[in-house]
Amino acid sequence: MQRDDALRRPRPATLAIVGVVLVAAACGLGAWILAQGNQAFAIDAWWNALLVSSSSSVIATFALAMDWLGGGWFGIFAVPIGIAVLLVVLRRPWAAGFFLLAEIVSAVGVQALKHLFGRARPEEILIIADYGSFPSGHTANAATIAVAAVVIFPRLWTVIAGVAWVLLMAFSRTYLHAHWLSDTIGGTLIGAGTALLVAAAFAVPLAREDARRRRATTDASPEPSSLG
Repeated sequence: MQRDDALRRPRPATLAIVGVVLVAAACGLGAWILAQGNQAFAIDAWWNALLVSSSSSVIATFALAMDWLGGGWFGIFAVPIGIAVLLVVLRRPWAAGFFLLAEIVSAVGVQALKHLFGRARPEEILIIADYGSFPSGHTANAATIAVAAVVIFPRLWTVIAGVAWVLLMAFSRTYLHAHWLSDTIGGTLIGAGTALLVAAAFAVPLAREDARRRRATTDASPEPSSLG
């Protein structure tokens, strides 16, 4: 029996099509930025200036915490490996494999676009960052985790939590002036798109694994007692 709050699983073809569209959109946005001389869009400059004039030590501390959670050794290695181990413990090895591969493909895609477009970061940047502003790797990683979570646990609460996580990460990246606003949009597109493409490849084994888990849960549930 499927839970009432479970979301309907898209077909593999749908996942693949949407994934391709999102990845193409990320590449298209990068090409548009490059065609503009890698300069900031008007909305990028406006948002960056707004955050410069709205500095807060409390928000800066939050943004730095998000920087640590979403990148570096913790975000790149500890989080993916930890989640994969947890999924294996939960007897979801296919889900663990899907999650790790989605993280790898997303990271490779981000680095490819960074070196392809070579956009400069905002001058007001408050942290040390690697080469290339477009797309935002932190935001891409957040989007990959969010989409993977919905694929593995298709529930409304995972959608809400995932959207919130991506928005908070995008905000933190622009607050630290590590990225332009359009960089975070590109990161969201490439992260979500690559996750959906990998999800399309894993759709069948993931569905079978989830069905086995639900059957095992149903079989283990006690039969309702009858009152005579």
